[in-house]
Amino acid sequence: MDKIPSFQKNHDLLQPGFHFSTLQSGITTYDLRFKKPNAGDFISPAALHSIEHMLATILRNSDKKEDIIYFGPMGCRTGFYLLTVNLTYNDTLLLLKKAFTDALNLSEVPGAKKEECGNYLEHDLEGAKKECKLYLEILESLDKKILAEEREKENIAKERR
Repeated sequence: MDKIPSFQKNHDLLQPGFHFSTLQSGITTYDLRFKKPNAGDFISPAALHSIEHMLATILRNSDKKEDIIYFGPMGCRTGFYLLTVNLTYNDTLLLLKKAFTDALNLSEVPGAKKEECGNYLEHDLEGAKKECKLYLEILESLDKKILAEEREKENIAKERR
């Protein structure tokens, strides 16, 4: 079997940040890396689950909701994948900054009632907000060089289509 794109990346070199991953069939996949892989610091399962509910709800209610395909966790618990259409890296970065800011203002986890969630007992609003705050700080601190490199990766992928 062929290795999927995410397994072709050397995880020892990946750093927390906002990374362009792939462009396939018009769908762009972004890697929202909260934690350095294999470093021993992972998002707790309850916080991960809550962030999934919070961001999926916020993104699917944003003015870009028609361009959001999927938001969900990485099994390794170091971050999330965001799949979009019709959005550039810069558009998506701005959307994420707003979404994570909005997440910090939530007073409850959306869709966390028993009738709404298959694992309603495993949520942690405060833990999720802590992780969202830390990731928002990562997004705010991305330097121009990194942003330019990620935009270039996206542009190269578009040219190959």
